[in-house]
Amino acid sequence: MKFDYTVETYKAFDEAVEAVEEETTKAGFKVLYIHDIKKTIGANGFEIEPFKIIEICNAESAYTVLKVNIKIGLCLPCKINVYTKDGKTHISGMRPIVLPRFFPKADLGSLSEEVDKVIRKIIDSSK
Repeated sequence: MKFDYTVETYKAFDEAVEAVEEETTKAGFKVLYIHDIKKTIGANGFEIEPFKIIEICNAESAYTVLKVNIKIGLCLPCKINVYTKDGKTHISGMRPIVLPRFFPKADLGSLSEEVDKVIRKIIDSSK
């Protein structure tokens, strides 16, 4: 089981970011914030290729996992990264199915698999 789900897209970087925003809304999740990592790091004199971290959340799912174990909040909100590496645009997200590895005593039932499916769908639909 991989920690991440990553795809390459032929979309331009900004177009891929917009697609993730749109697909997130369609999936019933909300975009909470978009971190422009290139801009933040660039302000400190470091240069990297375009990189944004898109924080997304579904309130009901978040509430459910936090009731099971408040420390799962360390993994929230879910994040989808859009970045350019070697001139190619990638969309990548952490797979919620890894949560039981970090929180083996937390009984999440099928929720981590359900959210994992949504995250992969957002990513696939965005490419």
